[in-house]
Amino acid sequence: MYGFAKNQRDNIDVNELKTLKRLAKDLLSYNDVDLEKAIEIGEIIEVL
Repeated sequence: MYGFAKNQRDNIDVNELKTLKRLAKDLLSYNDVDLEKAIEIGEIIEVL
């Protein structure tokens, strides 16, 4: 995932929005076991 400061770029395009929505849907469907597994294999990282 790419983050950017608002002063560097105005907005995201339609394709980026579709991709982010799909990613959000997938991540929000993870249960505790799925999250732990994804963290363990480095698919996602936990940010505190």
